[in-house]
Amino acid sequence: MIGPAGRGGRYASVVLPVPVNRPYIYEVPDALAERVVPGARVELGRWLSDYYGAPLGLALRAILPGPLWSAARPAGPPPAAERLLVLTRNGMDSLLERERRFKRAPKRRAVYETVEALGGSAPVSHLVNQLRLSRNSLEGLVQQGLARIERVPEMRDPFAAMSSPPPPTLTEDQRNVVAGIESTPVAVPVLLHGVTGSGKTLVYLEILRGVVASDRGAILLVPEIALTPQTVARVRGVFGDHVAVLHSGLSDGERADAWRALRRGERLVAVGPRSAVFAPVQRLGAIVVDEEHEPSYKQGSVPRYHARDAAAVRAQLEGARLILGSATPSLETLDQAAQGRIRTFALPDRVGARPLPPVEIVDLRSAPRVEATATIPWSEALDSAVAGALERQEQVILLLNRRGFATFVQCPACGNVPGCPQCAIALTVHQTPPALRCHYCGHEQPVPETCALCGSATQRLRGLGTQQLEHFLGERFGRARIARMDLDTTTSKWAHHHILERMASGAVDILLGTQMIAKGLDFPNVTVVGVVDADTGLHFPDFRAGERTFQLVAQVAGRAGRGPRGGLVFVQTRAPDHHAIRAAAAHSVAQFAAAELPLRSPPNPPYPPRTGLVRFVVSGTDHAWTADLAERVAAWLRRASSARLDGMLTVLGPAPCPLMRLKGKWRWHVLTKAAEPRVLGRVVRAWRAKSHRAVMVDRDPVSLL
Repeated sequence: MIGPAGRGGRYASVVLPVPVNRPYIYEVPDALAERVVPGARVELGRWLSDYYGAPLGLALRAILPGPLWSAARPAGPPPAAERLLVLTRNGMDSLLERERRFKRAPKRRAVYETVEALGGSAPVSHLVNQLRLSRNSLEGLVQQGLARIERVPEMRDPFAAMSSPPPPTLTEDQRNVVAGIESTPVAVPVLLHGVTGSGKTLVYLEILRGVVASDRGAILLVPEIALTPQTVARVRGVFGDHVAVLHSGLSDGERADAWRALRRGERLVAVGPRSAVFAPVQRLGAIVVDEEHEPSYKQGSVPRYHARDAAAVRAQLEGARLILGSATPSLETLDQAAQGRIRTFALPDRVGARPLPPVEIVDLRSAPRVEATATIPWSEALDSAVAGALERQEQVILLLNRRGFATFVQCPACGNVPGCPQCAIALTVHQTPPALRCHYCGHEQPVPETCALCGSATQRLRGLGTQQLEHFLGERFGRARIARMDLDTTTSKWAHHHILERMASGAVDILLGTQMIAKGLDFPNVTVVGVVDADTGLHFPDFRAGERTFQLVAQVAGRAGRGPRGGLVFVQTRAPDHHAIRAAAAHSVAQFAAAELPLRSPPNPPYPPRTGLVRFVVSGTDHAWTADLAERVAAWLRRASSARLDGMLTVLGPAPCPLMRLKGKWRWHVLTKAAEPRVLGRVVRAWRAKSHRAVMVDRDPVSLL
């Protein structure tokens, strides 16, 4: 707020959801005078702006769901108005008065006492249609002044009917962890490091139960791919109608209704992916970030915040408890714990003392393969295990983190590979429907019958995708019921739910898919898990490639052996000695960290968590102009380091991005490193003032592609 103006007027410093760095000054009209308060919705938004170098208007825009700020995207049709009959109890406390007023109107009395028994109000439709009460009697109560009709919006909630029984009694280990967390000072964040199947979710729910019982609110963040109806049902089983779901898969109206219910305090628990960290939960008491290592918690557009870090700041601002949970914590979180900034609680054993499944590493360079599978890495060991599980009427999960039918198509005569005209990447072959498709910009073209360069009539498929694996499994195991779960099969609103529901009911024998099947699934009848090709992301030009591979393989391995029959895991790879593969096979986070952290520490080039990192990405339609601008950005950074930052900033580049061309634009990047966070903060805020739209600034990037 800006102080009082002449003639008693007041002015407000207002931030608009536009990419500018200064507020606008408006006179406050009398009608809004009581609603305008200093700092409304600004505490957390200002941190987002300062830390990530984003315009304050765009930082604040991220806090509100789109339907509430965008005039171009209304929140859909208004919710249906429901008519309630509400008793006024106007002089009806006395039984004698009740006898007098209803002496000649027994039907009105029946309506009055029915609504009274229902708590004093009830929907008109329920009274008339279900209870068969007279509409004239309802209207008579209103005319007598004994009741009134109110119109309230009917909340749109597609998860309303979803609920599963409350969780079973906690184990002794879980009770000890709950007690330990609740005895920890609220200001100290905690990490719940529990192996897959140890019951981390039950611990979260028990802690949140205490929060809600004290009339405080809570936020449960889950990765986008883990936000299934099963997850919501488990939370609803504990908190009932106190739960509001905020999810990008919902309609604008559904999200707006959930947001308003939280804002009014009608619902106390918000469940959702990264944007739910901004949910307007009243009297916030706790934030849980489940699977805190997930890269999907990083926002891809301005402001490029990480929900885990935003949760930490919000918890600090509002005096709420922060709980991070994972079976494979990020190295950043492990480093914070090692420094004593986060307190760790461990669940090292599965519920029921079930052992973690043994993992067999299959060396694809030498392992015997099933005949007629030259294009598919399918070993005899994995084949035998799948066949045995099917024979015993058990279930199988197969991970292949590459969708499509084949990675690319290649001419055997000249070697030409059709590429995307907009992106520097080969087109992926899809079979259903047949097409060459770019997974980055969506470009699509027919599968060629002849080579565009030399005219050869023979095209050879290279690589393997989930569609081709599904086709192979259908031929190999003809009687097996197979379901595929990837971006191509889960585009509809409830596609995830339907596939997982079939798996849970036993209607699916083999579930195959990309990374979305690796986390959060609990099917006791799954006894065999196979990682068909663990190398798909291992050699990406990204310093996190090993960490991502370790987490993915370790997480999917945890899907096996959750029931009394136990389980086996097969990891097929051409790099059996890579430390990420070895650590995942041993289910050991400590083993992976011991091998990986030295690779990110001096004398090697330092990378997070051993240093802070900011990535400047320059993009443009003209290659020479883009490269020149990248040079100028790097020069500006080097001047800033030497002139104002005492040489504390390391500048790398410029260099072409690994994906050099994307959606029709050339891409170059510059990396900046500094051990002191304040140095990087000064850099991103200084660049924010320059506001060059061709330059994207990403602090704490999760990917360098």
